[in-house]
Amino acid sequence: MPDAQTLWRDVQRIRADAPLIHNITNYVVMNSTANALLCLGASPVMAHAPEEVDDMVSLAGALVINIGTLSASWIESMEKAIGAASRRELPWVLDPVGAGATSLRTQTAIRLLGNMAPAVIRGNASEIMALHGAASITKGVESVHDTDAALASAMALADAYHCVVSVSGETDLVTNSRDVVRVKNGHALMPRVTGLGCTATALTGAFLAINPDPLEAASHAMGVMGIAGEMAMDNAVGPGTLQLHFLDALYALTETDVRERLRMSLS
Repeated sequence: MPDAQTLWRDVQRIRADAPLIHNITNYVVMNSTANALLCLGASPVMAHAPEEVDDMVSLAGALVINIGTLSASWIESMEKAIGAASRRELPWVLDPVGAGATSLRTQTAIRLLGNMAPAVIRGNASEIMALHGAASITKGVESVHDTDAALASAMALADAYHCVVSVSGETDLVTNSRDVVRVKNGHALMPRVTGLGCTATALTGAFLAINPDPLEAASHAMGVMGIAGEMAMDNAVGPGTLQLHFLDALYALTETDVRERLRMSLS
């Protein structure tokens, strides 16, 4: 059961081991997600050339695939990296950014899932519903649904791919098709900062690198995201300073912060 004690244990492991997290992610968020991984204690690498992804995966503790800025060569790299992860039994996480907005995004996400089931699928409610084929509208890469609307789709995807599905929103939902973890941390201003959803995916990769339980790993990542967002808003005055203080909060996170702030429940 993920809770404050197990979350803090994993933060300590990340800080002690500094696992290498291989990210094939989008141009918009490379800098911010790399900094977030560094501030948490992990070691990021952003490598998407098809000629080197196999070698890079061999060095990594987890693989993060984010389809935010797709092209044919990047899709090739993603498939090669997932194949390498499969051969090495390396955990990977898929962020189906904008699934449901265009057929390229939706079909690419489904195609990648067909190569090897990820440990975790992490997206917003609209993206998760689109992957499941539910009636859903995606406004660009933003969700127009709350997480409860996506619960049935999340559980169905988790069952179909034997993985964990993490749905971000005002209340984050994390499910393995049987159990549902709800994380109620965070702040309403966080969606105003581009890339925080992608950051949640990158941090999920860091927790997967040191915790073999995907439900715990994904829940811990969302808990840390929400707590850091709340701590950042103690000093921020708007989205710009929220992003600045968010990184500082990840770096300065303590066991007391986790124990006093975490609002997580299992059903």
